[in-house]
Amino acid sequence: MSMDLSHSRDVVVIGSGVGGLSTAVLLAGSGFRVTVLEKNRHPGGMMRGYTRQGLECPVGVHYLGALGSGQVLRRFFDFLGVSSDIAVERMGRAGIIDRYIFDDLTFDLPEGMDPYESNLRAAFPDEPQQITGIMQLLRQAEKHLNSLDFLFSDGMGSAQPEQFRSMEDILTGLGCSAKLKGVLGVPSGWIGVPPEQCPAFYHNMALASYLMSSWRVKKGVSMVDAFVRRLESLGGRIICTEGIESIRVESRRVRGVKTVSGMEIEAPVVVGAVHPKVVLAMLPDEAVRPLYRKRISGLKDTYGILCVHARLDAAAHPDIPYNIFRIDRDENGHIPDLRYYQVRGQGDKSVLSILTSGKAEIWRKWENTRTGQRGPDYLAAKEEQAQNLFIEAAKIFGPLKGCRLLDVYTPLTIRDWVNSPGGSAYGVVRSCDQLLSAALLNRSSVEGLFLAGQSVMAPGIIGTIMGSFQTAKFILGPERFRKEIALSF
Repeated sequence: MSMDLSHSRDVVVIGSGVGGLSTAVLLAGSGFRVTVLEKNRHPGGMMRGYTRQGLECPVGVHYLGALGSGQVLRRFFDFLGVSSDIAVERMGRAGIIDRYIFDDLTFDLPEGMDPYESNLRAAFPDEPQQITGIMQLLRQAEKHLNSLDFLFSDGMGSAQPEQFRSMEDILTGLGCSAKLKGVLGVPSGWIGVPPEQCPAFYHNMALASYLMSSWRVKKGVSMVDAFVRRLESLGGRIICTEGIESIRVESRRVRGVKTVSGMEIEAPVVVGAVHPKVVLAMLPDEAVRPLYRKRISGLKDTYGILCVHARLDAAAHPDIPYNIFRIDRDENGHIPDLRYYQVRGQGDKSVLSILTSGKAEIWRKWENTRTGQRGPDYLAAKEEQAQNLFIEAAKIFGPLKGCRLLDVYTPLTIRDWVNSPGGSAYGVVRSCDQLLSAALLNRSSVEGLFLAGQSVMAPGIIGTIMGSFQTAKFILGPERFRKEIALSF
């Protein structure tokens, strides 16, 4: 069947994660007629959680940074018109946002630059000059993030060249000990890049956002629904269970899309808010130049995630108002692996969520299968991984009273749900050795085709929404973008 959307202001957005929905809201607010196509039954991608045994299980939104009044994410949410629909609670009430547990050290991440510096100096009294150098770079990143100068410039705006060196190079140059490197290396894991490969800019931007303020979405609140309601109020629409078979291109100019069900939608602008490699696979072979195809195909991705959700008795395991990280560290300060824990109360039960690396070799046996096809061996492997993680968790929380496994998802789950190659949790890896090849992914070599999502600029809610604003800038043009969007900040 065919649907005529040939008017020049029609836009199709592929994918309804935070990148697709925020881009759709921006364009709908600028007068475009926006249709969002989602292959799954419900919109939201990894922004959407789910329930098991009546309990909420988060997927990609465990906590948010910089959501205080006037801070960068709050300003984004205010402009997008979703702030009032996303009820949140502030973390750090006990002076802790994250607790890092190493074999030989426990370090608490507090709210605020000054308290963070104080905690570093208390934990590492013999490294005052190193901490001074670290804090200088971190405060530069905070200033850059708050300025939003990327709205008025290409790329990363006024970020200093020093910020694009790897964290490992900077920390080694400052003479940091292995213990201090370990503490400072944890935020790199939030974006899926080890410190030895992570540009300081990305590391410091992520860390600065959480130090500004950290928040959790309240029980029963859906970020997805807030974005969907806002889009629909602007005249946009979302069509679910419509995967994309192909992006139609003539003479290297976008003409629209064809869905798996056979629906054809004409539009002169298409935004692929899924992984760039997935967008590339939707294009005819002749649509892009070989050099562009090679560039996108060669991009390296971040690792996958294994996540376990379990039910606990809330009386024995009440809500913990901060996150806990159990971290491995080698003699050089590198972090080969870590485990993230969150305990959130839900009535007389609590939900324990554990995230760790996906360990791809375990799941390789089933990499050529899809969800629902993997059989009892796969279920047994998931159960085994969960039980191993429970044993380790008990060393932190004590005996897990009333522990019942709710669910386990693996990199294969992520791959099948959001079309992320290899089950990559954070999309394209923002490493020093692929800064150039991963730069400005918002624009493609096909006229009218743009990209959005966590791969185009930086992962996480803030990084993804920043990328959506950049994508809107390319579509609107710099002058119109400045007039309709940038000046509103």
